[in-house]
Amino acid sequence: MSAQPHTYAADDPEKALKYAIQHIEGDRVQIVEGVIESMSPTWDHENAADEIREQLGPVLRKLKCRAGSGDIDLPGSSNWYVPDLAVVPRELAKGGTSLLPDQTLLIVEVTSESNGDTDRIVKRRRYAEYGAPLYLLVDRQERACTLFSAPGQLGYTKTDGPHPFGTPVHLPAPFDLDLDTSEF
Repeated sequence: MSAQPHTYAADDPEKALKYAIQHIEGDRVQIVEGVIESMSPTWDHENAADEIREQLGPVLRKLKCRAGSGDIDLPGSSNWYVPDLAVVPRELAKGGTSLLPDQTLLIVEVTSESNGDTDRIVKRRRYAEYGAPLYLLVDRQERACTLFSAPGQLGYTKTDGPHPFGTPVHLPAPFDLDLDTSEF
């Protein structure tokens, strides 16, 4: 008896594409404007995300939130993101499914040389369009951090930065925290 491959039939190409990338073994994969990207961050890239996670730790406990790099779905588009860090309410982190940008409190993307413009332009626009309240861009090529807030259909309407690495970046409520960027 031969094993039958698992198939997924869908009349909706968006659902089929998103289903397919969720079942790629062993890789972190995202879809950006219909293009499938395999992700393999470098150690210095991961260091920046970890520095932020560590600084957020005490505030996350008070807010009953979790920080991680789980899947973010953008329904109605050919986008499925895996942010470097997203802060979400603890109860949503237990669902085992993807979340929507407007279910986050903060999304952090750390740029890489190979796809920095994706984080600077495409993801910033899409996160705003889908209601992510705060988007922190850690731009390793420009050596600066920028916090975007007040999302809308045309993008974020408030920008704080760019702040050169080493300059504190204030995360507003509910965090009310000055983020030390000197180790990025």
